[in-house]
Amino acid sequence: MVSGDIDQANLRLDQIIKDAFRSEFSKRNIKQLVSTDRRTIRDILINNSKSIAADLGMEIIDVQVMRIDLPDEVSASVFSRMEAERERVAREFRSQGAEAAEKIRADADRQRVVTLANAYKEAEKLRGEGDAKASEIYAQAYGQDAEFFAFYKSLNAYKKTFANSGMMVLDPESEFFRYLKTPK
Repeated sequence: MVSGDIDQANLRLDQIIKDAFRSEFSKRNIKQLVSTDRRTIRDILINNSKSIAADLGMEIIDVQVMRIDLPDEVSASVFSRMEAERERVAREFRSQGAEAAEKIRADADRQRVVTLANAYKEAEKLRGEGDAKASEIYAQAYGQDAEFFAFYKSLNAYKKTFANSGMMVLDPESEFFRYLKTPK
């Protein structure tokens, strides 16, 4: 058959296995070929080719699919479906990412509100404590010299009043001018 020519034997065996591949591939769809039926196809090809290989003086130990060549129109269809599937998966991942991002933003906003509320609460507490301490100091000062405290308060009132307006209409005998009239 091949007259001892190894190249001729390889060519003949290559053609026989390709024909067997085509026969088995035509019975299955692409998904079965790529995923589930590979071992089954391999075993069928080895069993069907053993006798022919033995006639050529060869023994087939293993057969592996390295590449599946499809007709151009089938390849284009397969690639289009693959591309559409990858696009669908990508959209799904983008959607999941957007959902996760929204959850993170919502949690960050919530944490911000809680932090600001706690800070405001602490600030008000400290302000209240400060006001209480100031009132205590004023009370102690007022208790030591009530007249001086009244004078000091009047000076602050004069400062605020005269700083804010250039003109005032008041009775010169009013209590407001008490410390401006008496030398004590």
